[in-house]
Amino acid sequence: MTKLAILGGEPLRGDPYPSWPVHDEADVEAVAAVVRSGNWGGYPYPGPETKRFLDAFTAMNGGRYGVAMMNGTITMEVALRAAGIGWGDEVIVPAYTFQATAAAPMMAGAIPVLADIDRDTFCISPSAVKAAITERTRAIIPVHVASQMADMDAIMAIADAHNLIVIEDAAHAHGAVWDGMSAGTIGHFGSFSMQSTKSMTAGEGGILLCQSQEHAWLAESIIDCGRPHDPDETIYTLGFNYRMTELQAALLNVGIQRFPAQFDQREKSADYLDEALSEIEGLRVLPRDSRLHRRSVYSYTFAIDPEAFGATNRVVARALFAEGIPCSSGYDPMYRYDLFQPGLSRLPVPSAFPEYFDYEGLDLPVVERISGREGLWLEESVFRAGEEGVNDVAAALAKVQEALERDPSLADALAAQ
Repeated sequence: MTKLAILGGEPLRGDPYPSWPVHDEADVEAVAAVVRSGNWGGYPYPGPETKRFLDAFTAMNGGRYGVAMMNGTITMEVALRAAGIGWGDEVIVPAYTFQATAAAPMMAGAIPVLADIDRDTFCISPSAVKAAITERTRAIIPVHVASQMADMDAIMAIADAHNLIVIEDAAHAHGAVWDGMSAGTIGHFGSFSMQSTKSMTAGEGGILLCQSQEHAWLAESIIDCGRPHDPDETIYTLGFNYRMTELQAALLNVGIQRFPAQFDQREKSADYLDEALSEIEGLRVLPRDSRLHRRSVYSYTFAIDPEAFGATNRVVARALFAEGIPCSSGYDPMYRYDLFQPGLSRLPVPSAFPEYFDYEGLDLPVVERISGREGLWLEESVFRAGEEGVNDVAAALAKVQEALERDPSLADALAAQ
């Protein structure tokens, strides 16, 4: 039988998957045009390239008001500030996400409250949100993870019942549609990242979609050093320079033209992989909610049954990676995430509210199970490699599973490496 690549065998896939970001002379010329113009920065806000991108992005998403910023962490901080959320307010966030979602409330002076996730989506659980609400809760930040979306009907119903602000972290969800509404337009705010790995990228950058004009004026002021942006020029804020540059916007104006075809290609390939994986025992394809009309495949998440498959997610991910499949086990729980270090912050939030950051007694069983045993992530490049690229994923999984069945002791040996 074929030896696993992680043990010195031949990798199943020899050719690399397509690189990201995609670029050509159109990107070079767009940036060169901005360089020649001499208008490189973000002041006065918005510059012509930034305005052009905001108009295109809001039109694509059916959003109302867009504000362009430096990155997709600042967008969440600014949304909280624009909503008047700050010192000592609680913001409910999932414990399974990138550290930025929990760090952004702290940057606004608020307290991130970690909640469990849903086993079928890896997104925040509405029942966990409801259980986490206290008299100090002011906002919820649901994260649309990988190629799934949080249950926005349930989240918005909870928010309406408790008068809470909802900020969608849609960093993974460019172009996704939930029950006829674009991701980022269902809550009061929608936060998008344009970081290097994102489905629409300028290397860095972020967009905040706002449902109210007043919130947009406040957000524009906050990111433009406090300058007023309302027609009467009377609304000042304590602001900072968080503006997007014209160079970033120029790249995004090219990228948004490619985006529809890239989106369709990824989604079609993900549908094909759903079918391929459903035939492998010990794997669980995440169910597609009927309200998720279009899914944005930033990454693709699925799960294994460790007992049936013969190993935990971390062992399987390492074995797949050696076979040439860009796979990982996903996020660590926020309370054990190396990048989330509230105790090292010089901000007053952790020292003033230490009880919120004592995670010893925190019980989030789904996060623990998905992070430590079941969850697997595939990079988006898999879905730009045609049917062959998808078939290689299924073949590599079958190869790893067969090796584990043949020699159950392999799991322990690989885990110890």
